[in-house]
Amino acid sequence: MTRVRLGSEERRRAIVAAAVPLFARNGFAGTTTKEIARGAGVSEALLFQHFPSKVALYEAIVAQGCLGDPDLQKLAALPPSTATLVRMTRLMLEHLVLGALGDPVERDIRHRLTLNSLLHDGVYARHVFAWVTDEVLPLFRASLEAAARAGDLVPGARFSINDFWFGEHVAAMMAYVRLPGRSALAYQGEEDEVMEQALLFILRGLGLRETAIDRHLDADAASVPNDEPVPA
Repeated sequence: MTRVRLGSEERRRAIVAAAVPLFARNGFAGTTTKEIARGAGVSEALLFQHFPSKVALYEAIVAQGCLGDPDLQKLAALPPSTATLVRMTRLMLEHLVLGALGDPVERDIRHRLTLNSLLHDGVYARHVFAWVTDEVLPLFRASLEAAARAGDLVPGARFSINDFWFGEHVAAMMAYVRLPGRSALAYQGEEDEVMEQALLFILRGLGLRETAIDRHLDADAASVPNDEPVPA
């Protein structure tokens, strides 16, 4: 057989693609560069030419999963507002739980990668959370501040970075219980009902007024095309 010679960028992507499931299954410490190189069909020496360390490879995995996503780019272009806050919260739930952005199979692999990371050294999880803190949190914070200026928050509501992460934890845990294939937890209600309940739970926890929630949920739902398939 004739081996196809890949370009530098194609080779990098092939190495990342080989590393993701290995890290997801074995964790950072349990995965060797020899295994990654074998999975990518390259030598360890060539792997280190592209990635000088496993941490560098982790960073590439984070970048490949987050940077350049057209849906995230559209989100980043939205003006800070109550409507954007609702849209971001809904999108976070749909992305983490349903895999609405990108490949649902790839989403599950990355969930496993995060969980394995948390069970071991936390390196990958820290990289992911740092990226979200830098790229997503600023717009979320600005939108909550805009909601406060618009009078859409209940009296006394104060934003903390913890509020953002508590909402993320709700979505992430809902996703994690689905990872075995058959959900480990039977929520009461149909999937769309459960998703809507989770969305309301997070928005109320952020301090949004019921009138603001009703107004913006209706507008947000109306902006989503009905003919788009919902990922299983």
